[in-house]
Amino acid sequence: MSGCVFCQIVAGEVPAFRVADEPDGVAFLDTRPVFKGHVLVVPRTHLVTLTDLPAADLPGYFGLVQRLAAAVESGLGAGGTFVAMNNRVSQSVPHLHTHVVPRTRGDGLRGFFWPRTRYADDAEATSYAGRVAAALA
Repeated sequence: MSGCVFCQIVAGEVPAFRVADEPDGVAFLDTRPVFKGHVLVVPRTHLVTLTDLPAADLPGYFGLVQRLAAAVESGLGAGGTFVAMNNRVSQSVPHLHTHVVPRTRGDGLRGFFWPRTRYADDAEATSYAGRVAAALA
């Protein structure tokens, strides 16, 4: 869809720190991560909400989300992950996306208050993307 930044990332028109690029979806680092290594997973086609995702696509899409949750844990040494999705409300980009956020005990995340951080530079972001991608392989 024209003007959708996630569609542009999927198409390769906008740069992103990609973690996975598969038929069922594309995963890349969030540019304003809750914690470093925070990954967004999007379907290749433009859909706005989870209810727009065809039932036949659920196993492939959520299989990718599940594998990324494991990869974020093992690749980053996280104690667990927070996996979340907004539908319209609080959805900063109107394209279905699932957050996979690395968690550690005592990390300060409480409820739905999501403090944001930034990567020091592109090299640091590339390092995080590479670690998750390597764990996914």
